Amino acid sequence: MPRIPIGLEMYSVRNEFAAAPLATMQAIKAMGYDGVEFAGDPRYCPEFYAALLKQTGLVCCGWHTGWHQVQPDTLANTLKLNQAVGNRYIIIPGLTAEGHQGWKEMAHKMNALADQLAPFGMRTGYHNHAGDFAAIDGKTTWDTFMENTWRKVIMQLDTGNALAGGADVMQVLNTYPGRCDTIHLKPYSTDPEKAYKPLIGDDDVPWQEVFQFCQEKGNTEWAIVEYECPEIPALEAVDQCLKALRKMGW
Repeated sequence: MPRIPIGLEMYSVRNEFAAAPLATMQAIKAMGYDGVEFAGDPRYCPEFYAALLKQTGLVCCGWHTGWHQVQPDTLANTLKLNQAVGNRYIIIPGLTAEGHQGWKEMAHKMNALADQLAPFGMRTGYHNHAGDFAAIDGKTTWDTFMENTWRKVIMQLDTGNALAGGADVMQVLNTYPGRCDTIHLKPYSTDPEKAYKPLIGDDDVPWQEVFQFCQEKGNTEWAIVEYECPEIPALEAVDQCLKALRKMGW
């Protein structure tokens, strides 16, 4: 079975990238990452990001794009940016809505966005946070959103955020097979004193089960590492996370 390529969420090394974009990308490539997922509004012109990717040989495997950047007056520039870097995955990293009805309406908006992106060979998806798994009237807004979005809307599950929200990671994945085209591999410990501090392999995410799901049921095209805690220097932390995944067979 082909190996799922592993990318790095650039928010993990945001300070390093801001200080030295090329050197940071070169370090990521040297670690063995296959691609990068950028995050937030661009700080540079599209051609600058495209040049970084070309010079390092990294692939743009996604861009965390705020909802404000896919509106009628901003979508054209967002398309131009993502065409320049060869990105197919425009992932919304957080949404807000009121109650289940609000999330149904948001799901319909995401379906419409998916239709808008399709002619350009691009897709959209949603990246969860812990609060998405809080139950309202016995049901999570995550489930309401997922049940009302089409297959073409990517479920970019963040493993650490899901655990932090009290979700069973494997139950969430298995409820929506074939929709995890990209996944965020974020470590998390259920020990509240550790929480997001552990590196991959020292935490409570069932990594082998996640790996098997992605290989067999997830339709997973990219696995993306994200680590945010400041206790360990960022480049060192993401290097160790990748090494741990490789030892597990990723």
